[in-house]
Amino acid sequence: MNVTTCMKRHVVSITPGTTIHEAAAIFVKKHIGLLPVVDEDNKPIGVIGMRDLLKLELPDFVNFVVDVDFVHDFGAVEDTRPPAKTLNKTIKSLMRPVITVDEDCGLLRAYALMLQQNLHDIPVVSKDGKLIGIASRVDVGVAILSTWAKGE
Repeated sequence: MNVTTCMKRHVVSITPGTTIHEAAAIFVKKHIGLLPVVDEDNKPIGVIGMRDLLKLELPDFVNFVVDVDFVHDFGAVEDTRPPAKTLNKTIKSLMRPVITVDEDCGLLRAYALMLQQNLHDIPVVSKDGKLIGIASRVDVGVAILSTWAKGE
């Protein structure tokens, strides 16, 4: 089996000119965790994840603390929001390089790549490099586990 057997085909994507504010609204409306950033040919050029946006909200000290268990809440910081100047920047300023798999990629290879790169979701591209889907660790894992019953 390959990754196309379990990927989500109705993918929401954005362009590099999308603002951070617009991207945040898409995450909320679509209830998703990853937005591929595509060029005019629908080829992935980057990704933005919910965690990338939430980093704008987290206090800086979180990066230096090994264990946040002692912090019961973030107090007044819980009610702050990034400034409008930040929210109006394009997503290009935050997007990360994209790691994709080809549509004929096997499930174990896709899962291994996701583990190795610490990805929860991975864009799937066609032979000509266009975005055709997104597979999550859960999608791939369930597809692998479903084959176990067939072996009995």
